[in-house]
Amino acid sequence: MQQDETRSTSAQVPWNHEEQLEVLVFDIGGQSFALEAVLVREILDMMPETRVPGAPPLVGHVINFRGRIIPLADLHLAFGMTAGASTPDSRIVVIEIELGGEPAMIGLRTDKVHEVATFSATTREDAPVVGLRWRREHVRTLVRHHDDIVVLPDLTTIFQSIARGDTADVSIH
Repeated sequence: MQQDETRSTSAQVPWNHEEQLEVLVFDIGGQSFALEAVLVREILDMMPETRVPGAPPLVGHVINFRGRIIPLADLHLAFGMTAGASTPDSRIVVIEIELGGEPAMIGLRTDKVHEVATFSATTREDAPVVGLRWRREHVRTLVRHHDDIVVLPDLTTIFQSIARGDTADVSIH
């Protein structure tokens, strides 16, 4: 059973034929996160945002990205952290992911963007069953990078529940 769970988690991370993955590393709430570099469309300085009444808190604002209105997600909330306050290092990472079979552009509020790095599958570990402060299904895998543990979030799982209109699936502590 454990072996099957490991395979399914590994399958969600698109390691290349050399078992490597190019990622963008960023901070949210003092924790390092990373997402596939191929998802990133642009990294922006913070900009004016518009609150959307009645929208789920995770995506409670929108921004104007090159003439297109896109949701601005605060992943702090998906990981049970206090909503992020902007600092001089804060950035918006605009990504494009597939939700419900359609491409979706989403801005991610980050506390700081660090680098583009290459991770090796040999440094990955599954999220532990106990001792994790976040919902396990929000974490695809953990990767050791330098002297840090980096979380690869499952953005599809996080945003799919909102796309279906099931906001109770996104825990906000």
